[in-house]
Amino acid sequence: MTVSGDAASFTSFVEVVARPLRQALIAAYGPEVGKEVTAEALAYAWEHWARVSAMQNPAGYLYRVGQSKARRGFFRKPPPFELPQVPGGSNWFEPGLSGAIASLSDRQRAAVVLVHGYGWTVTEVAEMWGVTFSTVQAHIDRAMARLRKKLGVDDAY
Repeated sequence: MTVSGDAASFTSFVEVVARPLRQALIAAYGPEVGKEVTAEALAYAWEHWARVSAMQNPAGYLYRVGQSKARRGFFRKPPPFELPQVPGGSNWFEPGLSGAIASLSDRQRAAVVLVHGYGWTVTEVAEMWGVTFSTVQAHIDRAMARLRKKLGVDDAY
């Protein structure tokens, strides 16, 4: 493949993968760190495009690259998890939700934010993380049970 062909295929790849990769890393590490490690992961992909483009799950691999960058301390620890504020008005969510979400483990919080916040399917999260469907579902089930308990919500709808 020519260099221009490599650039075109990489550009197409980034158009498809950048947004979900950024969402997954933001859900796991917060907005500042998530955006930074997404850029780092995509830069890594460009530098190693021949190898990355041949992978079965390049987005999942880049998620791991971003995780490694975040965990190695290249970036500050993310601030406590906070839900977005509605400008000039009251929030549309339970006031105790930010604290309850912050009390979850990193994986539980990321799974809940991706599935219930961004609308990802459990299968999409599993593919991004390189784990099974049941692993992600277990994180979501435990997180939702913990959130219900923290917020005093009855499971019986």
